Amino acid sequence: MTIEQNSIWFLLNGEAVTVQNQSPTRSVLSFLRQEKGLVGTKEGCAEGDCGACTVVVGELVKGELQTRTVNACILFLPTLDGKALFTVEYLRRMNDELHPVQQAMVDCHGSQCGFCTPGIVMSLWDKYNEYSESDTRPDRQELADHLSGNLCRCTGYKPILEAGWKMFELPASPLSRQPIIDALSQYSRKDSLQLNHPEARFDAPRSLPELTSLRATRPEATILAGGTDVGLWVNKLVRPVTDIIYLGNVAELKNTHTEDGQLHIGAGVSLSDAYAQTVEHYPQLLEMEKRFASVPVRNSGTLGGNVANGSPIGDSMPWLIALGAQVQLIGQESQRTLALEALYTGYMQNCMRDDEVIASIIIPLPTEGQQFRTYKLSKRFDSDISAVCAAFNLVLHDGIIRSARIAFGGMAATSQRASACEASLVGRPWTEETLKSAQQALSGDYSPMSDMRASASYRQRTCVNLLQRYYLESRPDKPLDEHQTSVFARAQVSA
Repeated sequence: MTIEQNSIWFLLNGEAVTVQNQSPTRSVLSFLRQEKGLVGTKEGCAEGDCGACTVVVGELVKGELQTRTVNACILFLPTLDGKALFTVEYLRRMNDELHPVQQAMVDCHGSQCGFCTPGIVMSLWDKYNEYSESDTRPDRQELADHLSGNLCRCTGYKPILEAGWKMFELPASPLSRQPIIDALSQYSRKDSLQLNHPEARFDAPRSLPELTSLRATRPEATILAGGTDVGLWVNKLVRPVTDIIYLGNVAELKNTHTEDGQLHIGAGVSLSDAYAQTVEHYPQLLEMEKRFASVPVRNSGTLGGNVANGSPIGDSMPWLIALGAQVQLIGQESQRTLALEALYTGYMQNCMRDDEVIASIIIPLPTEGQQFRTYKLSKRFDSDISAVCAAFNLVLHDGIIRSARIAFGGMAATSQRASACEASLVGRPWTEETLKSAQQALSGDYSPMSDMRASASYRQRTCVNLLQRYYLESRPDKPLDEHQTSVFARAQVSA
């Protein structure tokens, strides 16, 4: 099956759909409700925060169907090309019986006003399909984590979580994957996707050379990865986005591998996959992984997009900088690698040339004596933006600090190292006396601002307090735990 140019093709609830003459910035949510009459998917916040619009997107990964929840409100329609989309209407059975997920929600009184219910059902359905053919079941915390992107103001979540347990007790109804795999396997596009519309141009190159060529000829084009930021430009700022280069089909940007003691993560790798890969080497990031936005946002967004965006409150940059991460930049005729902290020149500004894109993020693997921690302070545990994000990485030998890398987000116009604090630490024993002098130095490293998330004085005080917390967790008389020991052993084998 060959797809015509200037059109997109995808499976909608198992049925093939070809779409033409749609604006490239039209949201999947708008298309579902206004064009297809599938109004089970709701619009709540239109910014990927509330989860009322949660749908499940499936795509072929190494011949298998990978399904994940995403927010339809900030997902641009052309990004569905060659994929499968499932909405709450898909759960309707031929005999009008409820799906086990829906029946469990009814039995457990998991719905009150009902507005958020379809999105919650889709998140639970995604988890149901993950476990329905397994002998194991998710525990309460795993269900709660998976619902991090679904806000409900009525129930308090207890009956929803109860439904998450009960859905496995009802007669099984797993997703029939093979027909979807067969249909997606027939998809074929001769050339890269190109859409020309009066409102916008959309190009989805398939290779890195094609991407850099497009970037060189159209440096003003908007680079689109997951759309978790660009979608808000359209929905909230009503900003016209008239020229788009989409990275989601570039194969070279979706690879992850370890080489020479380093973890290489392609710029197009989702935040979900990037964090999962990194946590294998740095389990200290597990809490940050769970607290970074929500599951649907992590499924859509990419680590490369988070880095390229360069927000001073982006949660990835502090720990990447503390670990000594580098970015690989590739242009049409050039390639260079630089330290991540050197990428940023000011608020939301960087030193990338007009023809350059981020190809990968390179993270050093753990070394002996390394004490790494990262902390996030926000008003809400799940799905919230940081007031302060901190990352500490000291290397200790015989109780002496051999190297120090400390970075904070939310304290300056960019995520930034605490240079005076670092200088006060290197070469000294990691003791309370050293801590106090480092705290004093840290107080002069930043001049934060006050905003809706926190005051300047709160930020100044908490950054110093976080350094003390780090000391209590990493002081020399506190031995490495089992996780740290096993991670170091794995890193040595990988290297």
